[in-house]
Amino acid sequence: MRINTAPLEIRYTRPMSNPNLEAVRSIYEAFSAGDVPAVLARFHNDIVWNEADDFPYAHGNPYTGPEAVLQGVFARCIGEWDDFRVDIDELLDAGDTIVALGHYRGTHKQTGRAQNTQLVHIWRMRDAKAAQFQQYANTLHVAQVSGNA
Repeated sequence: MRINTAPLEIRYTRPMSNPNLEAVRSIYEAFSAGDVPAVLARFHNDIVWNEADDFPYAHGNPYTGPEAVLQGVFARCIGEWDDFRVDIDELLDAGDTIVALGHYRGTHKQTGRAQNTQLVHIWRMRDAKAAQFQQYANTLHVAQVSGNA
């Protein structure tokens, strides 16, 4: 029996980047920089946005279109929270679906209480733009911090 002792050649190829993942990453980067127009530019004109059941902004579900998201969600976040931010710990790539895991941070202007709210965002992408968004969050924590529990 003869064993081949030739050196083993291993070729590594860099995996192809998913444009949907990059689009979602750029949404969070733009939001973090305060560049709301860049965030909205990554949304389809007919985006369907849903806040988590029992979240303070869920009464407007579904928000349809970038302007509805801007007025019904983003403007309220900015108006009701000091230093509001979205800290993403991990992005999970499932092709046309991107899942974000992280936390909301900020201090509620009325109560002075800080939040550290766990979140899951599910982005459904079409042509590297957000077509649907579903938020899941610790709604009890938000209610406690905002004085509604």
